[in-house]
Amino acid sequence: MTTREMGVDPRELDDDDLFREMRHLHETRTDTLLHGSDDALEHHTIRTRQLEGEYLKRYPERDVDPERLRSGARLR
Repeated sequence: MTTREMGVDPRELDDDDLFREMRHLHETRTDTLLHGSDDALEHHTIRTRQLEGEYLKRYPERDVDPERLRSGARLR
């Protein structure tokens, strides 16, 4: 599948568009998993990896919630 078939290259998206695209994919993930074709699920997975990968490139020092770490979970 080419980048064109997957949508706009994530590197070309500004931050607002990147966040909007990621939110939409996360909103539709369960429905795609439960009811989508194998091709739709593969497309969804690839696109999610593309967008999340771009996010991580832009924000390598993102704010990690200590509660989301194993050590934080152990303290609960």
